[in-house]
Amino acid sequence: MTDNTGGETMAPVLRLENVARAYGAVRAVDGVSFNARPGELIALLGPNGAGKSTLFQLLSGLFTPDSGLIEVMGHDMRRDPVPALAGLGIVFQQSTLDLELTVRGNLLFHAGLHGIPGAIAKKRIARELERLGLADAADKKAGALSGGNRRRVELARALLHEPRVLLMDEATVGLDIQSRADLRRLILALRDERGAAILWATHLTEEVPDADRVILMHKGKILRDTTPSRFVAETGSASIEEAFLSLTGPPAGAA
Repeated sequence: MTDNTGGETMAPVLRLENVARAYGAVRAVDGVSFNARPGELIALLGPNGAGKSTLFQLLSGLFTPDSGLIEVMGHDMRRDPVPALAGLGIVFQQSTLDLELTVRGNLLFHAGLHGIPGAIAKKRIARELERLGLADAADKKAGALSGGNRRRVELARALLHEPRVLLMDEATVGLDIQSRADLRRLILALRDERGAAILWATHLTEEVPDADRVILMHKGKILRDTTPSRFVAETGSASIEEAFLSLTGPPAGAA
């Protein structure tokens, strides 16, 4: 099996085939197909309204596609949703922590939902909090943390059940520049350490260069699926931002 760069690859852990979802006359996701393989960091780049959030809702099982196939670790999301969802870790754009619970309490609750035995859960929680620099915050209420540290807790939560696919939905929205950079470094380290496939949805072109692949989505369709360097070269552009704008147009409201 080969990828779009011509190199040998492993079997995909995430596979989408002609996935579509419409809201009335609007095709929010329109025939989307791609694979993600172990150890790949894929930037899903697109302007607001491109369909990225709808696609993530389909991937996370919140909605079902009108047509097409989504597989996680070979499990069909529609026919076999429990093992498919068990293979996913998700960090949503909007925070989903219980701000009145402690960091440890949030993580223990998640571990319980996944049926992780208490002793194993405690070890994994300690491991993830240590790795993410949050060991000292374990007994603090989530509401007392900074935005950047809440994101780290959400990342720790997403990793507790050791997923093979990690979905990051506009995860840096609302974070300051330093917190955004710290989160990207953590994701790069996780890719190298864990070998999980990571799908990182973003509208920020500066978050693309570190990715192994960039998938450009616009008006529900995939316009490009290639490496960041080829993305720039194929459009004859001088930068990722220039290539992005040449294919999608200026932001809404721009002069």
